[in-house]
Amino acid sequence: MHDAAHQQHASVRHAAYIRPAALAGSWYPANPTDLANTVDHLLAAVEPVDGAPTALIVPHAGYAYSGKIAAAGWRQVEQGCYDTVVILAPAHRVRPHKPLAVWESGAFATPLGEVPVDVDVCRALVEASPYIAVDHASHLPEHAIEIQLPFLQRVCPSCRLVPIVMGEGAEEDRVVQQVAEALARVLTGRRALIVASSDLSHYPSYRSALAIDQATLGAIEAGDPVLLRTTLDEAMHSGASNLLTCACGEAPILVVMCAAALLGAETITVLDYANSGDAPRGDHRQVVGYGAVMFWHYEPPALSQAQQQCLLRLAYDAITAYLRTGSVPEAQIDDPTLTRRAGAFVTLWQGEELRGCIGHIKADLPLYRVVQQMAVSAATSDTRFDPLSVDELNGLTVEISVLSPLRRITRIEQVEVGKHGLLVAKQGRRGLLLPEVAAERGWDRYEFAEAVCWKAGLPAGCWREGGALYTFTALVFKGQPVV
Repeated sequence: MHDAAHQQHASVRHAAYIRPAALAGSWYPANPTDLANTVDHLLAAVEPVDGAPTALIVPHAGYAYSGKIAAAGWRQVEQGCYDTVVILAPAHRVRPHKPLAVWESGAFATPLGEVPVDVDVCRALVEASPYIAVDHASHLPEHAIEIQLPFLQRVCPSCRLVPIVMGEGAEEDRVVQQVAEALARVLTGRRALIVASSDLSHYPSYRSALAIDQATLGAIEAGDPVLLRTTLDEAMHSGASNLLTCACGEAPILVVMCAAALLGAETITVLDYANSGDAPRGDHRQVVGYGAVMFWHYEPPALSQAQQQCLLRLAYDAITAYLRTGSVPEAQIDDPTLTRRAGAFVTLWQGEELRGCIGHIKADLPLYRVVQQMAVSAATSDTRFDPLSVDELNGLTVEISVLSPLRRITRIEQVEVGKHGLLVAKQGRRGLLLPEVAAERGWDRYEFAEAVCWKAGLPAGCWREGGALYTFTALVFKGQPVV
């Protein structure tokens, strides 16, 4: 295999360093129009997150199996502005001479055209790390970079590529840390994105894959490389039938986790998950898992008094309109701060008495629209209270809590009472309490965690026994809107 690859490498060197497409017509459509339509359709089905990625993890199977999940990651690229994309992929076929192999010149071809290589960044990385070398042979039969390129061509057609294949020894701690540091040094000041191309569990049953992959994604979401290594090792020794690996791109994932943190991406969001058993006619006996993860920097909204008053007014008017007419008129809002996607809770008060509180956690709708919808839900759908009546509108106080993204934690000591809200999730149940609740009740972080378990209908201590614990912050303001 090595001899054949190196002979092909010599012919490619003679052909102006253009790495030809190898998967067109099998893993994805060969016809340019069909390919563009397929990718665009997959991207159009995804809602963007409120932020631009510093790094991504995306799967690399054929589009019929993992295209939906890959699109969940690549759709987020449209939120940012990039010149260069570094794609790190595992070597499935030809082992690189060094732990990492870069293709440093020319371009990679797909039916949609050629993606030029960022020569300057490639050369800078080779100089910055003793573990990276120029090695075309490892790239020629490799699918894990090529499968990403049609997505890249649709979301960032002017981007240049830094293609890197990672082989034996690349997952070692010293290699991961040094390469991550080299990436951070070289990419600082550039408009660059780092992508790890990796599938998750290979060949367990459908049910086993769900458990193994959720544990893997949970460790990634916690931003803890040590936990990820431990999780992968425990899964491999769990006795799951037919399990070959928990993540074929373990080394790329570890590098992305470390490099993203060095580049200031403190927020990690699991965007989507599926496995091959979810595909039409997918076999549930042996599956491959696919996950999309985004690493990014969250900028909390800075709402002026006028913007806060606007949201309070929208909430109050939405409740009033719904109680009187059964519908809420469409608001015309063009303020970019109020149209950015965010999660929010709306709490209603009559004097000192709570009258309703309902929220939407996921940042998938414009803030103003979330406020309108949650205001109506708090007034009419909080099962702890009777629906609000028109007579109660007079003197009603509206409180709005604009939520940050959830951040998974692994130690209760990471909770700051008064600053953080908490969410616990286990066995399909979730409970959430806003930051001010613990401060108002005088709870410490342990009492706060127990209360969130109770809110979820879970046993005390569930956060210690397999429950996923998340923190978040909230921008809170309230008032009686000025009429």
